[in-house]
Amino acid sequence: MDKATLIVFNGAGKALEEIKTDIPDLNPGEILVKNLYTTICGSDLHTYCGLRQETVPTVLGHEIVGEIAGFHPGHTRKDYAGTVLEIGDRVTWSIFASDADSVKAKAGMPQKAEGLFKYGHAQVTATDALHGGLSTHCVLKPGTTVLKLSKKIPLKVAATINCAVATVAGAVRLSGSLQGKKVLISGVGLLGLVCAAMCSADGATEIHVADLNSDRLKLAESFGANVQHLLNQNPVLPTNIDVAFDMSGSPDAMEMGLEALTVGGIAVWVGAVFKTRSVAVNAEQVVRKLNTIKGLHNYNYDDFLQAVKFIETNYLKFPFEELVSAEFALEDAESAFNFAVADKPVRVGVNIAHDL
Repeated sequence: MDKATLIVFNGAGKALEEIKTDIPDLNPGEILVKNLYTTICGSDLHTYCGLRQETVPTVLGHEIVGEIAGFHPGHTRKDYAGTVLEIGDRVTWSIFASDADSVKAKAGMPQKAEGLFKYGHAQVTATDALHGGLSTHCVLKPGTTVLKLSKKIPLKVAATINCAVATVAGAVRLSGSLQGKKVLISGVGLLGLVCAAMCSADGATEIHVADLNSDRLKLAESFGANVQHLLNQNPVLPTNIDVAFDMSGSPDAMEMGLEALTVGGIAVWVGAVFKTRSVAVNAEQVVRKLNTIKGLHNYNYDDFLQAVKFIETNYLKFPFEELVSAEFALEDAESAFNFAVADKPVRVGVNIAHDL
């Protein structure tokens, strides 16, 4: 029986462990994928540092791209868009698997549906170990949205589609048409940079970005941002913003975005996925200005499809490849995490294709 190599996380402060395990026979509906590339997400870093708790042992990494290595004999061999899949095809897949026929999924919220499973967050067991990015292989479970990718897209760009890019696609969906609109994006990590690019591609006329990091603000210019606000210098923010996206999770930033909204403006909050103080909302302003506040966690099927289409159309227009500033081999995954913690780049990559 063929073997897979995994890099196992056993808890914060403990060394990552390289192990080998058998590649199991596939169950109905499953696909075997050879992982090619994984990028380290902020949630991976939070787990690695002990700020987020996962059941261990686990294999971290959910921003993954790979190629199909096998199907269960009964699989339809089609992706979510209806494209025929073959061995060797490059694919990306949703960070979750869930019941597409559930009430939540049919209401457009499959990421909150019954039977939810999340890649890169599950416990390694004797019979179920291949479900994370820091591994040579992954078994895609039934209920996972799979999409075929062009092999022209660089691996380090393709790996980010199923997390940051798809999440931003969902945020843009919630914002409505951005043609001719003025937007404010608080937080210029990968989410904020992708958001600037999508707003630019969708025809926003003013794209304001706000952050504490001047280098990130400068970088945002190449992703379509045309107004920068360095928050530690007490900038004067506009008050005629149509859509305020928060990608930071900072209560101060969310309050700032609300204050900047014009009549009929919309606030879309994405970054608040960790515990912090409550946000102070001026209810009178929300009422009198007819403002709307929307929240998004992860994304739905169509957001994921739009994310793939966006990258296929725009991966050369914006410098996405430059956002992965360092690359490591799978066996050096611990060095990759330590570099990411110390240097705080936008993304660090783990090139698994190099190791296969």
